[in-house]
This record gives sequence, structure tokens and C-alpha cells, in this order.
Amino acid sequence: MKITLPLPRTQTSGFVVAMEHQPLDVGSFLPWRVAGPHRKAVISAMRSRALTATCHPTPWKPTGANLGDEERRRLRRAKHHVAVSATAPPHLLPVTAQAARAAARALARECDGLLIDPLTGAAILTCGQRAGELATFHLNDDWLAWDVRTHEVAACAPWDPGDSSCLRVTSRGLRRFALPEITLDGAACAHNLCATNLLRTVAGRLVADHLAHLTAHPEATERRIDDFLQIQPCDQPDGGLPFGVRLTPYEAGAVGPTGVRRLKVGPVSGTSQITCLKVGPPTGFTGSTNDWLCATQGPAHASLASMHPLSSTLAA
Repeated sequence: MKITLPLPRTQTSGFVVAMEHQPLDVGSFLPWRVAGPHRKAVISAMRSRALTATCHPTPWKPTGANLGDEERRRLRRAKHHVAVSATAPPHLLPVTAQAARAAARALARECDGLLIDPLTGAAILTCGQRAGELATFHLNDDWLAWDVRTHEVAACAPWDPGDSSCLRVTSRGLRRFALPEITLDGAACAHNLCATNLLRTVAGRLVADHLAHLTAHPEATERRIDDFLQIQPCDQPDGGLPFGVRLTPYEAGAVGPTGVRRLKVGPVSGTSQITCLKVGPPTGFTGSTNDWLCATQGPAHASLASMHPLSSTLAA
């Protein structure tokens, strides 16, 4: 089965810098004082007005942010915030997103501000070894976060936490790349780390293929992908054996027993946009979600190779 993903005409990536005081004129600081490998991209984007920095003399109130105690303290003390955003066609990703974050990083360092990614809900380091934006794009460079929930009515038995189905893990950040978020629902809460690792691997493959497609087809208005994704050894950080993943659209009415919408918002009425894809075992796998999840993390998943449709690959 093919899954159709509509591609927007433009995609926006935004960041917030919260600060206690605004000691400089943002208009004179950006883009000229941005250093590093993204300086030219920042200058070009600001000249074309694709990248903007808007000052607000008010505190920033986050929604769904996952901040530490010190970060929350700094946010409470902040009386100003600057919104930095870049809007451009999807085929210019990830350059535009990196340019926006590079500009926001530079501003946060100069103003001793707190840099927050509203999409992931996380703060981004602006000091030490992570002070600057990397020259090359890496998805694991704080571009994704994970929303981990458990179904209240499917709480796991304390005597056997590995045999429940209460866990739901959903990505935060794939929307930045014109992709739906992905979720794994129905695993045991004891498999939290395994579920997150698997979704991280799937996300890496989806983003790599998607960016390649956008570059090759800059005028495309939609993309069709197969509902079966073959994960290869090169897609995995430990170079594990291949295994298959089934992708299905995750509708608003299929959010589990609690009915929690979380980040996964259902398709807007009158559109066919898919906001979330559900990740699960491939067709032909006879075990439970927990069996499949554990098998993909260890040597035993060699047995999964025979269950993959040989003709099924991710459509480009």
C-alpha cells in the first residue's frame, strides 16, 4: 500500500531566545555577527526575508516544553524574547533550518539567553563544545525529541512490566522536515529505551530519504511512500541486521484508550494531510509488538529478514 504525503509550498522552522535583558539591537547584530559555516546562508536568508528575527518585550510562555529546573528558572526570570524563524520551500531543507538555529544560537550566546526549540520543547546548548551549529546536518543533533506516555487504563502489572502494552512513544520534530511524526503504540513500559531507539532509527531513514527526494524533485506537491520500510545495517548506529517496519496513518480517533491527542493532531477537516504514522511489525510477523521490538534490538532479529517482502522499498 502506498501512503501519500502532501508537500507544503513552504516550511517554517522557528526558535525562541528568552532573555532577562535585551542589551543589543537585534537588527544590527543579525546577520553580520553570525560566525561559522552558516554565516553566508544566514546573510542570504535575511536579505531575502526568508529568515526573520522578531523582538517581543514580554516573557515567553512555552506549551509542552520539557525543561530542567535551571532552564525553568531562567525562563521565569526572562522579560524579553526573540522569535527567530526561517520560511522557505521544503527542497531547501535542512539548510534553512540550520541557518535559523545558527542565528538563534549566536543571539543566545551574545545576550546570555535561553535558546528553546518550540517544536521539540527542549532547550539547546549554546556553550562548550555545542556552542555553534555543526557544518553538516545530523538528525541526532537535537533536531528530535520524544514524547513518552502510558495508557492509564492499560497500566502494566508491577510483577511483569515486560508483558504489558501501555507504552506510547511519539517523535517531536519530524514536522520541521515536512514529514508526519511517527509513533509506536502498545509496547511494554519496560521497553521504553528499545522503543525510542527503534523510532530514532526509523526517523533517520525517513528523513534521509525524504530530503533526497525533495532535492531531486523541488517542484513536487506530494510524495508517495510504501507502507513497508526495510531498515538496513547502514541505517543503524550499531550496524545491526536488517529488519522490516510497517507504517500506517495514525488517525485522530485511534489514539488509544486514554483519548490523549498529545502531539498527534488528526488531519484537518477537508484535507488529506497525514500528521502521524504508526510504526509496527511487518506483515507476517506472528509475535506481539513486544516480541518484535525486542527482536529488532538484538542478534535474534536475523530471523526477521525472511518476513520482509523483497519487492517492498521506500518510494522515492
